[in-house]
Amino acid sequence: MTAYAPDPSATLLDARDEYFRVNQFGPNGGYDDAWVDFKLGPIPLPFPNSPGRKRAVRFHDLHHTLTGYATDARGEFEISAWEIGSGCAGYLAAWQLNLGGMVAGMLAAPRRTWRAFLRGRQSRNLYRSQYDDALLSRRVAEMRRELALDRPLATARAADVALFALALVAGLAVGLVFMVLMIPGAIVANLAALARRR
Repeated sequence: MTAYAPDPSATLLDARDEYFRVNQFGPNGGYDDAWVDFKLGPIPLPFPNSPGRKRAVRFHDLHHTLTGYATDARGEFEISAWEIGSGCAGYLAAWQLNLGGMVAGMLAAPRRTWRAFLRGRQSRNLYRSQYDDALLSRRVAEMRRELALDRPLATARAADVALFALALVAGLAVGLVFMVLMIPGAIVANLAALARRR
């Protein structure tokens, strides 16, 4: 999927709903689904749509509309790096998923991943905001200005490089644990799905 660029004068609610439509995510983005579809190449690795992920993904989807990062694999790697760079506040599920996504991004698209992380270091996100009607009524252009997403990318500082390296190390550890925990569950889920089809 290509990047989605909403009308700057649209509200975040309207931009999010259009983002759902463009990406065929359904009317509520799959927020109520029990499982999240995830593929590692051709291998499906579904994982539970935990309450923590459900809380974080509402902001994550708004971030897609504000940053313009696509929902294809590379776009998800970029937004993972951007959210790590700008900080995921108290959203543990966002930290876990984004750290793993950032590591994958370094393997698939290292320059884009680094630029997204650096952009995150130079901007802010919505994870420290209240998710309510007041937020959803804000305009896209207004929020982009407020979060410093409308500014050109500045040169990296030594602290940016150090934090990027630290995040990659943490991401490798998180990714390894995720794979060890999720692969057996994914195998069982895939076998159960095959059995239901027969």
